[in-house]
Amino acid sequence: MSDLSEPLSASSTSSGTTFSHVKPGDTPWRSDGLRDFFLYRDLGIAAATGGRVIAHLVKANMAPEKGTGWHRHEADFQIVLMTKGWAKFMYGDQETLVEAGDCVHQRPGIVHYLFDYSPDMEYLEIVSPADFKSIDAPAPCDVPVPTPWP
Repeated sequence: MSDLSEPLSASSTSSGTTFSHVKPGDTPWRSDGLRDFFLYRDLGIAAATGGRVIAHLVKANMAPEKGTGWHRHEADFQIVLMTKGWAKFMYGDQETLVEAGDCVHQRPGIVHYLFDYSPDMEYLEIVSPADFKSIDAPAPCDVPVPTPWP
């Protein structure tokens, strides 16, 4: 049992990870992420885990026009937890509405397409490894037209 009177340390443990605590103002929303129509806010997990895991918040930055395109990720693990709004994904030929409070585990290699989302859409994404790759994939089916923003 640890002595709680001692301050928490950012030092590395035997697993090569560090303690991390990121407050909302600690990291900015950035537009230089995977998609230019989203903003990304790093939560410090990639640095804390030595690149084994990334966790970031993602939010809508502009109306959906063409979406992400069909793709898959070279990743061992990926979840999306929708915190605000909604998004529509195609997983193979299946349309899936993901709303605030929903959690989606995207199995490794699943071909998908995020094609529509609300103006207030925001989600937490956790992926391993942190430097996962996104690979274009052939379209298994047509994609519905996104809902225009007001």
